[in-house]
Amino acid sequence: MEAHMQESRSEDLIQQRSYWRWRKQDFFPEFSFQSFSSYKSALFATCPRLADRLLSRSSDENELDAGRRESEYSMRRCLTWWDLLWLSFGSVVGSGVFVITGQEARTGAGPAVVLSYAISGVSALLSVLCYAEFGVEIPVAGGSFSYLRVELGDFIAFIAAGNILLEAIVGAAGLGRSWSSYLASLVKNDSDFFRIKVDSFAKGFDLLDPVAVAVLLVANGIAMSGTKRTSWLNLIASVVTVCVIVFIVVVGFTHSKTSNLVPFFPYGAKGVVQSAAVVYWSYTGFDMVANMAEETEKPSRDIPIGLVGSMSMITVVYCLMALALTMMVKYTEIDANAAYSVAFAQIGMKWAKYLVGICALKGMTTSLLVGSLGQARYTTQIARSHMIPPWFALVHPKTGTPIYATLLVTILSAIISFFTSLEVLSSVFSFATLFIFMLVAVALLVRRYYVKDVTSETGLLKFRGFLFLIIASSIGISAFWNAGVRNWIPYAVTGVIWFIGTLGLALLPKHRFPKVWGVPLVPWLPSFSVAMNLFLIGSLGYVAFLRFIICTMVMLLYYLFVGLHATYDVAHQPQQEAKFEGER
Repeated sequence: MEAHMQESRSEDLIQQRSYWRWRKQDFFPEFSFQSFSSYKSALFATCPRLADRLLSRSSDENELDAGRRESEYSMRRCLTWWDLLWLSFGSVVGSGVFVITGQEARTGAGPAVVLSYAISGVSALLSVLCYAEFGVEIPVAGGSFSYLRVELGDFIAFIAAGNILLEAIVGAAGLGRSWSSYLASLVKNDSDFFRIKVDSFAKGFDLLDPVAVAVLLVANGIAMSGTKRTSWLNLIASVVTVCVIVFIVVVGFTHSKTSNLVPFFPYGAKGVVQSAAVVYWSYTGFDMVANMAEETEKPSRDIPIGLVGSMSMITVVYCLMALALTMMVKYTEIDANAAYSVAFAQIGMKWAKYLVGICALKGMTTSLLVGSLGQARYTTQIARSHMIPPWFALVHPKTGTPIYATLLVTILSAIISFFTSLEVLSSVFSFATLFIFMLVAVALLVRRYYVKDVTSETGLLKFRGFLFLIIASSIGISAFWNAGVRNWIPYAVTGVIWFIGTLGLALLPKHRFPKVWGVPLVPWLPSFSVAMNLFLIGSLGYVAFLRFIICTMVMLLYYLFVGLHATYDVAHQPQQEAKFEGER
């Protein structure tokens, strides 16, 4: 009775507050930030606090219940598997297939770009299976952030959270730039037509793009207005996309020449693998749909059907589109910026280039719409944990959407898209995405084999040893390949080590089983996902590693000065939270 009265008083207090509030307590309610002296004390305790958070793990219950209360109002459960399937299609089929395909067919893999898409598709499907199991077990808005926080701990989750936000911001900026390029190619046959050249800026940052900023603002504005409305708009647009894709494939094969496929491997096997790492961008977006689990009517049914079904369909579609393009036009004659539009003009169907260009614009628009939904929900869950100010976790009572979280991603992505070229954005985006997918596969293995107070110390030691063999051998294979080693012996040795590590896990007893739906063939499929993601990461090149390291170092600085102390207070000082709750 008393608990019910306290809950009622809490709801009354929430209803009395305005959503549009800007007080310091809304941004930094934790005890460490209440005064300069409390913050100084927190900084002096950084080392023991860091040691505490390195070992701290969240729980399913905390992510499902306690975290949601930070948003004050609930998101609305309004999506079915049908909605998720088309949201996934609309999110994934965007700029990648229309822009990156031409780029990689021309300079990366040649006609073998179809194999690059197949390799990336298999890797993406393995990641989809891992996401689907977690989405069923922990149906919250945080997606991979919540999964990693539960299984790998707060610190790893923060590194992932920083890369999630980086992925969201860079991905949206890249879509904005692609949208601008395609519109310009339709109007003037010049992808930079709408951009403003500034010679004094560094290369890659010297073309200012106001059109990209405008389209980001419009798409995110629609996403803030309501989830179901955005879903319906995406469904209508995606059906149109399917019709145009069928047209592209049919016409492409009708005007195909098998001679255009010769040579099939002009850049060798290494070119195919490197292109697979880049075209992986074309498959990203399904993780945004996984974030919609909190708004799904029946997660145990809807998430596996929506995610696995859509990704299987998309992989086949991408391979057919890539094959149609390279059979229709010789790879040396493909336009790297607007491949499909120019390809139709080259075979005499100038009118079709406008149809393809409009379809590409529409596909990018739906990717922006669905991306806006997913990115905001990522940000919401990160804010619920207090790794960023909890003000960003607030859900608007009327729209049922996290408006502040959406605005954060919108503003940052608009600024980046204004300055940064698509080439610079694509390498950063691919690294962050593959890194997170690899961590999710590791987290799934941890979930199945390690349960606190159940797994013995000996069992935990064996698990860590076998997991180390899997990761180390996967890194070894990637390192040998990208170093140009073509002798079969190093690959055989590292492959055997990977097999021993995976077999060792298979022989260990599992301590947790999925309640409703789970990944089949555990640990083999998650272990293979780890290997493939690390292999693709290794193919991205030195510059992508450098940018990733720099971004991660910036994130760590923020964590040491802000995020660490906020999450420590939430975990260890509930009385302080209660004290200041009444002042908010």
